[in-house]
Amino acid sequence: MTRKMTHKAIPQTKPNDSGEDGQMIVMIIGYVLLALLVVSVVIGISSVYLEHKRLLSLADGASLAAADSYTLGEVGGEGGSPSAVLGSGRVRSVAADFIAKSPSSARFDGLAVSAATGSPDGSTAVVVLSAAVHPPVVNFLVPDGIRIEAASTARSRLTR
Repeated sequence: MTRKMTHKAIPQTKPNDSGEDGQMIVMIIGYVLLALLVVSVVIGISSVYLEHKRLLSLADGASLAAADSYTLGEVGGEGGSPSAVLGSGRVRSVAADFIAKSPSSARFDGLAVSAATGSPDGSTAVVVLSAAVHPPVVNFLVPDGIRIEAASTARSRLTR
């Protein structure tokens, strides 16, 4: 007795016959675009942060120069010591002169001494500077730049 075996052919499927051809490429392109977006935002934020620190350094120098421009006040009573007196107009003009002579002021676009610059109590010099920052990668999104402001205070004290 011989048995005859019939053999049915099983259709062979290709591994990529699932109908999802090219889906992986779209996902990879999406992740690359997302990574580039994150990198450009981080670069922009870092640029603004670093420029703010440079502007703060310039404001520190201007406030120190303005605090050193004091005039001597009246001596009160016997054995009293003279006091350092600052005027708001003098603080503004000394700060503006310091910034005009500083080589680091050339790196800022739209650098200005704010109206808040002055001496609120007659002994403290407050210098407020503002400038525009142009972040590198996303500059086309903000053509006028991002306005930053830095404030610094300094006080002169006379001692023996």
